[in-house]
Amino acid sequence: MTKGYIPAALALTLLLTGPTFAEEAKSTPITMEAAADLAGKPLKGKVLEVQSAGGYTYLLIKNEQGEIWTALPESKVEAGQEVIVAPGMMMKAFESKALGKTFDVIIFSSGLADAGDMQQAVTGQDPHAPEGPKKPVSEAELAKLSGGSARAVVPANEIKVEKAEGKNAQTVEECFANAGQLNNKKVRVRGKVVKFSSMIMGKNWIHLQDGTGDPAQKTHDLVVTSSGESKKGAVITIEGILHKDKDFGAGYRYAAIVEEAKILE
Repeated sequence: MTKGYIPAALALTLLLTGPTFAEEAKSTPITMEAAADLAGKPLKGKVLEVQSAGGYTYLLIKNEQGEIWTALPESKVEAGQEVIVAPGMMMKAFESKALGKTFDVIIFSSGLADAGDMQQAVTGQDPHAPEGPKKPVSEAELAKLSGGSARAVVPANEIKVEKAEGKNAQTVEECFANAGQLNNKKVRVRGKVVKFSSMIMGKNWIHLQDGTGDPAQKTHDLVVTSSGESKKGAVITIEGILHKDKDFGAGYRYAAIVEEAKILE
C-alpha cells in the first residue's frame, strides 16, 4: 500500500507543479532594445548559468525583461544566485575565442556590486586612461560615466612624425579622410604613442598622433587595438585593418579605428 502510494503522490505533485517548472525553464532571450536600455544601468537578476574563461566570468542573468549574458572580471558566482552587476557596455555579435562561442548580445561590466556600494562599483579604470589596468576589464568599463570616445580623444600635441613607407601607408589624417575607401582594408601608420591602455577586453588600446589632422574635427588622434606592447612616448609603425564608423555602444563610436594591428617597429 505504502509502496504504491508514494509514486502516485509524486506523480500528482509533478502534474501540479509541471507548468511552473516549464515556465522557469522557458528561454526568454532579451530583445536588442531592452539590452540597449539595460546597458549603462545596474543589472539585477538571477544567475541561470555561469561560464569562466580567459580571465572573465560570463553570467546568464534573468530578470523581468528576459535573459541576457554579461561578462565581468573573473568572479566567484554560482547558478541560482541573485546578483547586481555594475553598469556596462553592450556589444552585438561578440565572439569569445576562449569559450568558442558567439553571443548575439552581451553586456561587459566592471564587476559585481552590492546595492550599498554601487558608487564604488561604477568607478574604475577608463579604457582610455593613460595608465591601463593590469587585470582584464571590459572595453568600456567607464563608458557609462566617461562620455564616450569623444571625451577619450587625446588633445593635440606638438608632434611631427614622418609618414610610414609602403603602398598601404597612411597618415593619421588620411585614415579619417579616406575611411570610406579604406574600410576593412589593411593600412600602415607611423606615429607617436600618446596614450596606451593594456588588457582591455583582451586587447591593448593605443592612441597615435603624427602631427596631421584637425583637432577641432578630432581627426588628429587615431585609436589602434593590438596584442602588441608599447608605451607612451614611443614612435611606432603599426599595420592593421581600418574600420569606418565602428560603434562599440555606450557612446564609444569611432569614425576610423585600426584593429588587429601588428607593431612593426
